[in-house]
Amino acid sequence: MTFLFSVFWLNTKTVCFLIIMVVVVESFFGVYMLYCTNPKYKGRIYIGFTVNPERRIKQHNAGRHKGGAKRTSGRGPWEMLLIIHGFPSDIAALRFEWAWQHPHSSRHLSHVCKRSRKESSLQFHWRVVSNMLLVAPWNRQPLTTRWLKQEFMMDFEPNLQPPMHIPIALGSVTAKKSQQVDLSSEQGELLKCFLCKGLIKGPEKLSCFHPSCNMCSHVICLARLFPEVRAVPPLASGG
Repeated sequence: MTFLFSVFWLNTKTVCFLIIMVVVVESFFGVYMLYCTNPKYKGRIYIGFTVNPERRIKQHNAGRHKGGAKRTSGRGPWEMLLIIHGFPSDIAALRFEWAWQHPHSSRHLSHVCKRSRKESSLQFHWRVVSNMLLVAPWNRQPLTTRWLKQEFMMDFEPNLQPPMHIPIALGSVTAKKSQQVDLSSEQGELLKCFLCKGLIKGPEKLSCFHPSCNMCSHVICLARLFPEVRAVPPLASGG
């Protein structure tokens, strides 16, 4: 992850840090929320998955023939207000997308009440995602809640504050294709297990998925460790 600009600000209402930044992220998998500004359809919400936010919003506003979705085509312009990113894979992000789109069909969100008459679509979808960040498996993933439009920002309710390892950010994000490096062949060095310190052969190697983390170990060493861990800790956001 490359940080181009960052400022830290303490939100006294929700007692959490808001990180204002423009970032470049490798291996990007995100789930976004669109808001329709067309007077005829104003206030409509669309939830989607993307590996490139900047390209995706252009496709939505260009129409279905340019790669946009059927539900957004001809109803623009659309604004991308919010994106949740940091998922370890596209499958993890797509599962999050489906649950956000169908909260009352997801077994993880059976406790979330249906939309009230006084609640706007934007408020409802924000309430749903606020609950999602508090339940497994998403409360253990290294996610970031990123607002792209400051004028639409909403605070988490006091009883729906996200875990400490999930930051709230403001600013645009750019996706960058990751460059995989084979550490085992670099300069002819042999890798050592993070746990037992023994040498690792190719088929025995298990590495962290995060681009900035160089941790690797034997599969068997991790298998022996996990039963000793009573509680599953959150995945580190920095590797």
